[in-house]
Amino acid sequence: MKLQKYALQHLLLITGVLFCFACTEEKPKEIKAEAAKVEKNPFRFYKDIEIKPGLNFEIVSWGKGVDSIGGYQILMSDSIRNNYRSAAVDRKGIITDAWNMDLDNDGNPELYIQLLSKKNISDLNVFEYAGGDFNKIGFPSLSAGQKKGYTGNDKFFIKNGDLFRSFPIKDPADSTKTINRTLQYRLSGNSFSASEVKPEEKKGK
Repeated sequence: MKLQKYALQHLLLITGVLFCFACTEEKPKEIKAEAAKVEKNPFRFYKDIEIKPGLNFEIVSWGKGVDSIGGYQILMSDSIRNNYRSAAVDRKGIITDAWNMDLDNDGNPELYIQLLSKKNISDLNVFEYAGGDFNKIGFPSLSAGQKKGYTGNDKFFIKNGDLFRSFPIKDPADSTKTINRTLQYRLSGNSFSASEVKPEEKKGK
């Protein structure tokens, strides 16, 4: 009887020790998956311009910090001839569009990169790709006469293969009204010229 009682006490003691050990054992730490950091896309603008099958120009804009300051890259891919070229350009402004033309009809594509240089003022960077190089063509600023009444909100557009720029100005005959001034650009010998399109001339086009 005493032996049975002693065995029972011994068993209870071992059970108690095991229970205490189980309670004091460190629980495995829960591993929390850290959320992946989402970085702001540094490429603020991208456009792929196909000139013809196998010949593409890609415009890629980048920059961190102030939106209007950074750079952009023009990437040329001629997969038919295994020829690849690029040009890096500083920019002051936000690229809003890009397109190609051959305004002087010389067979060399021109790339037009439109930038918003101020809140509502647009400008163009123009590059002609010829002889394996990107040649920058200066785009003219508005003359004093063209700028009279100018407050921005430019719109560049192409019509019948020609390049135009229009913007609102106050009507000289009635200051309460607004009319559009439209300029047509021509390119010859890598030099631009601009002429104003009169309202009656515009209707005739």
